[in-house]
Amino acid sequence: MLISLHVKNFAIIDEVWVDFGTGLNVLTGETGAGKSILLGAVNMALGGRVGREILGKNADYALAELVFDAKEGRLTELLAEYDLPQEEQVVITRKLMENGRSVSRINGETVSQSVVREAAACLIDIHGQHEHQSLLYRAKHLELLDRFAKEEAGSLPERIRECFQRYRAADEELTEALRQGEGRVREMSMLEYETQEISAAGLRPQEDAQLEQRYQELCNANRIREAATLAQEQLEGGNENASELLGRALRQLSKVSGLSEELSGISEELSVVEEQVGAVGYRLSRYLDDLSDTAEEFAQTEERLDLINRLKSKYGRTIEEILAYGEQSAEKLAKYQDYDGYVERLQKEREKLSQELSALCGQMTEVRRRAADVLSEQIRQALLDLNFLDVAFSIAVEPLDAPTEKGRDEVEFRISTNPGEPLRPLAKVASGGELSRIMLALKSVFAGKDEIETLIFDEIDVGVSGRTAQKVAEKMARIACRHQVLCITHLPQIAAMGDTHFRISKKAVDGAARTEIAKLSLEEQTEELARILGGARITDSVRKNASEMKELAQESKRSLLQEMKG
Repeated sequence: MLISLHVKNFAIIDEVWVDFGTGLNVLTGETGAGKSILLGAVNMALGGRVGREILGKNADYALAELVFDAKEGRLTELLAEYDLPQEEQVVITRKLMENGRSVSRINGETVSQSVVREAAACLIDIHGQHEHQSLLYRAKHLELLDRFAKEEAGSLPERIRECFQRYRAADEELTEALRQGEGRVREMSMLEYETQEISAAGLRPQEDAQLEQRYQELCNANRIREAATLAQEQLEGGNENASELLGRALRQLSKVSGLSEELSGISEELSVVEEQVGAVGYRLSRYLDDLSDTAEEFAQTEERLDLINRLKSKYGRTIEEILAYGEQSAEKLAKYQDYDGYVERLQKEREKLSQELSALCGQMTEVRRRAADVLSEQIRQALLDLNFLDVAFSIAVEPLDAPTEKGRDEVEFRISTNPGEPLRPLAKVASGGELSRIMLALKSVFAGKDEIETLIFDEIDVGVSGRTAQKVAEKMARIACRHQVLCITHLPQIAAMGDTHFRISKKAVDGAARTEIAKLSLEEQTEELARILGGARITDSVRKNASEMKELAQESKRSLLQEMKG
């Protein structure tokens, strides 16, 4: 049950708190006072689409908060599924920022809009002003019938959907195989080449990363080899190397070193330098001999990387993708090599799934036909309660040419509102007011089956007046005996039936329009009824009529409760 609503900075609503009661909650007010704006705030909290234009004047955010009673059932399972706090109450909040970003929370935890909508489906059913127009479309008829037949159908809808998806996949694969049949020789040749090329490469997972690392190491070795070779040549290569030049200089000094003690010392030092240069040259030569062994590895590594990169350009960005591509090509090749057998297997698989799907659809058709008989009679009885005289109503379940993921049925609601007239589709018969009553009849039928406790009706009474309005009010009160109902209405008959009555009004505050909502006492309810009945001028006679209407409504509700208890 919806306990309360808190709205702030939403359109022309500054801030309001509303505490709802059990049974029938009616909301009345002048046209344009903000009744539908209040419903828009509820929709926002429950994950509906809203834009920044709903922000109140000079406000940097809009807020809508709903508080529900938490009961056992699907809602409890949902909270556990998303690891949300389990409380005695469920608080759903949505805050819309000035930049268009919004944040939704359930019991204080941030959640996505999809989770909020799932929770809303367990808590509340909203019937807007124009929802009855959906009754003009056959898709809505199928949805409503399946909803009514949900318990008997069990898992059939899911099984049909899953089987249909498998059947469609098999049919598409067979169609593709037949289409490619003519070019399979050319395709086989290409597949053979691809599989052989990938197989011959002998690729290993992560091999490219390892080769890249080794390649960088070998590139550094080449740079070292080039520098060391050049240095070794400068020291010992040719006739003008350092060793040769030092030897010449030493031989010249040796000729005259005995003539000068200082020159003798220089000659000895030069001799040491010559020996050191020779030793360095020898070490460089040995080092180069060791490096020469990596030249072949470098060439092999470079060649291997070239091969891998070439394969990447053709079959995938990684070795894993290349190998996967090779496996897929091998599978295709095997299919083509056994093409006739492959096609035959596909045909058998499609036929098997077709038969399975046909059997499931047949079961669903029988379920729908049985449910259609029951639902059509219940709707007819509900329509009689809503002042449809001599009405006839049926639900036709007719076969489609081909199965769909919802079965093989087309469902259509048909009605005859006058004696002797044939049953005809709703779209060709019903007026706006009649569609509203038909939708109310549906809601009253489903109210006995649905676990959803709170129902909201936004001006479902459009196009209704006179005795029919009284019938609609009585039907609304009957629904409210088992569910909490919130009803935005202009009809005094419905307003008089309210267990709790709210008046929505619009006032000018600081030069701007502002919506206010007030819970009415019994005396104030009578005054509001007089306003609805009398319009601009409320006389004592109008007030007396309003008081009498309220008393009669109370008597009617007491009789209804006794009837339902009996």
